[in-house]
Amino acid sequence: MPTSSAAATFAETPPPLDLERGASLRAFNTFGLPCVATTLVRVHSEGDLKRVVNDPELGRAPKFVLGGGSNLVLTRDVDRCVLKVEIRGRKVLETREDAVIVEVGAGESWHDTVQWCLDHDLPGLENMALIPGTVGAAPVQNIGAYGVELKDRFDSLDAVDLITGRTVTLTAEQCHFGYRDSVFKQHLANKSVITRVRLRLPRPWVPVLGYLELERKIAETGNTHPTARQIFDWICEVRRAKLPDPAVIGNAGSFFKNPVVTAEQCRDIIGRDPEIVHYPLDDGSFKLAAGWMIDACGWKGKSIGRAGVYERQALVLVNRGGASGAEVVTLARAIQESVYGRFGIRLEPEPVVL
Repeated sequence: MPTSSAAATFAETPPPLDLERGASLRAFNTFGLPCVATTLVRVHSEGDLKRVVNDPELGRAPKFVLGGGSNLVLTRDVDRCVLKVEIRGRKVLETREDAVIVEVGAGESWHDTVQWCLDHDLPGLENMALIPGTVGAAPVQNIGAYGVELKDRFDSLDAVDLITGRTVTLTAEQCHFGYRDSVFKQHLANKSVITRVRLRLPRPWVPVLGYLELERKIAETGNTHPTARQIFDWICEVRRAKLPDPAVIGNAGSFFKNPVVTAEQCRDIIGRDPEIVHYPLDDGSFKLAAGWMIDACGWKGKSIGRAGVYERQALVLVNRGGASGAEVVTLARAIQESVYGRFGIRLEPEPVVL
């Protein structure tokens, strides 16, 4: 019979890493593109990451951090150690006079987290309903929709440094958030792994209703003071009407960023195309609707090989069945050339192309 000290030692022995060699990533990217990773490690805790860093083989191997795979175009096999983040958990961390702080594991679904917050009477994320991907990927991309970005609801995050294995906490300022950008897409790309994100939900709640689709819903329903749940429902209806479900047809959501131009550039484009959809920004610049420009160039519903432009929303590229990453990239480049030729605007892809 083991001694108590031996039993304690046995109990403290961590389970083996959840590791697979030659792993297919087709099911782990929402485009459904074929790809094999040399090594795949499913990360369930910060401890798993520290063990990867300290492992003689894995620690030296180049890394690729994978969340929900909803912002990714795989064009080749991945000769790296792929870290698939699956850290779970949600809780109210702190209730302040001006905000509630909610802490969420990086592996949780973003949309499910929006729903969880509403179910717990914690509004503030409803405008970002149905954005695909995980909570850990949200700061990387600084996700946003219908007038709200992640940075507007962000408090701080924890991440593990893949060189030292140390856990660091970053504030919004340290994350260097930009339009669909952050420090994690720049010099910290694949050098650290986000493990937990803390969201700041303002009190009192103030609805954000400045987008055209929401204004239409208000006009249709006559509801000029919608609740957060009503806004959530409206946005889900709008997104489902124009965006394909990745479980049905492979895609990565909006493929191109909406370009931001100066007021002078905007006036010039409006002079040539008066119907272009555009939104003023606080700094005097304007955001142009990339989907409108792609549609105006005649791409909606068109295909190159087995990759196509979605029939209901020109901003979304889809896998029509068996597409390769190379076909998706070829289609994207053709669209970029068309838009540049007509509008003088170079569209920038949102997904990471690997």
